[in-house]
Amino acid sequence: MIYCLNPACPHPENPEDATTCQACGSQLLLQDRYRVLRALGQGGFGATFLAEDVSLPGSPKCVIKQLRPAATAPHAFEMARNLFWREAKTLGKIGNHPQIPQLLNFFEQTQEFYLVQEFVDGLTLKGEVKKNGPYSEATTRQFLSEVLPIMQYVHQNKVIHRDIKPDNLIRREQDKRLVLIDFGAVKDQVSTPGMSDQTALTAVSVGTPGYAPPEQLSLRPVYASDLYALGATCIYLLTGRSPKDLDYHPNTGEMMWQKYVHISAHFANVLKKMLEISVRNRYQHAEDVLRALDLEPYLDDLAQSMSTPVSTEPTRPTAGNFGGMGGGAQTSPRSSRLGAAIRRRSAMRNDMTAGGMTAGGSSNSGGGRVSGGKAKSGGLPWLKTKDIQLYRAKGRTDFSAHNLSRSELQGGDFSGCIFRESKIDKSNFQGADLSSADLAKASLVEVNFREANLSRAYMPGANLQRADLRKADLSYATLTNVNLAGANLCGANLTGAKVTDEQLAQAKTNWFTTMPRKRS
Repeated sequence: MIYCLNPACPHPENPEDATTCQACGSQLLLQDRYRVLRALGQGGFGATFLAEDVSLPGSPKCVIKQLRPAATAPHAFEMARNLFWREAKTLGKIGNHPQIPQLLNFFEQTQEFYLVQEFVDGLTLKGEVKKNGPYSEATTRQFLSEVLPIMQYVHQNKVIHRDIKPDNLIRREQDKRLVLIDFGAVKDQVSTPGMSDQTALTAVSVGTPGYAPPEQLSLRPVYASDLYALGATCIYLLTGRSPKDLDYHPNTGEMMWQKYVHISAHFANVLKKMLEISVRNRYQHAEDVLRALDLEPYLDDLAQSMSTPVSTEPTRPTAGNFGGMGGGAQTSPRSSRLGAAIRRRSAMRNDMTAGGMTAGGSSNSGGGRVSGGKAKSGGLPWLKTKDIQLYRAKGRTDFSAHNLSRSELQGGDFSGCIFRESKIDKSNFQGADLSSADLAKASLVEVNFREANLSRAYMPGANLQRADLRKADLSYATLTNVNLAGANLCGANLTGAKVTDEQLAQAKTNWFTTMPRKRS
């Protein structure tokens, strides 16, 4: 089929061999090279189409955005033309990033404007949630770790996206990387009243209800506006609910999302600051959010433990109470060790801001944080294999900052679980499912991950020294700054994994190891 681009055409679909539209007589081959296959979307600003460039070998697919100025007055048309050329220049500047579609062409024809961009084959994040259900905390953290550097790049080029939302983030099928689309430039200052309620356009900004912050809809967008929209996107990923469908505080206008999610207090604090109504109180730059996500998430818990009386007698944890806080009138050795841990970690993080991106107490919700066990060496509370299995059976997902060493957890389901900064040395996870698990900065020395599923695991800063990863699935895992000295990766799948050649040179690999694709 070939599609007619005449906005007034009553029947735009035509046979594949047609050269002129059977309904309106318009020429079907745009600029003698673009054959339009079908419409992708339409709004008050114009329409988007899937096309193929027949002038190139193989007729590669592309996306054509057709801007149709809503007003016919000469000054309105001239304003639309100026904005179009300015936007084409902006897209040409930022389109060199591998996770932003490249601008291929732009032109004006019969008082309509066209942008031709690279076609990204994949599923939007909205489509992912509809297909697979809401994200876990670990998967949402990984999403932020990938999209925030894209935001850094865009903002460094003095561009505000203005329409960050799940519909505008595609996971590219080819390499599973996120791609940010629809920079909304052709929407700037060309709309008139009466547009769809799905996209609210103002004189200088674009925004979708629920995702756009107040200052953006009041014609004063700033870089932090994109961070608010990114935070709202996280709420959608965690809940599957559109932010505009949630309740808002009647006095402050703040989105009331907390009751719909089960996440650590640290991550909740990060999202809260991303979603601050006041721009002054919000994160100002993408790197601020990245820094906050990397802070010790449970420092407040440790500080609280210093002043809590703890019995020197070990207490057995129960299903409803993680950890044995008992009687006693004086500080226990455990508190002293925790206090020392706080001081050590504070010294390592001099860049911690006064905002306090730390976590609070434990939760009894399904995704709550485990906080029990007798402390062992290193100041970390100890969890035995049977306790871990019990907590996991009860739906617990957060095992951060615990000692799980020598655990026998082979074949277990730990997908999406959080083991951040835990000590898991010499444990057995053979055949276990740890897909999308958060293992950042965990000690995993000599752990048996043989044939385990670590797809999309988030592991920056972890120590995998001498770990057994034979035939493990590490596809699209984040292995930034991971110690792989002596690790056995024979037969492992590293497709799309974030890892350097220098790291892999320290590990054992063979002909059956699937190496990551080279990144541009």
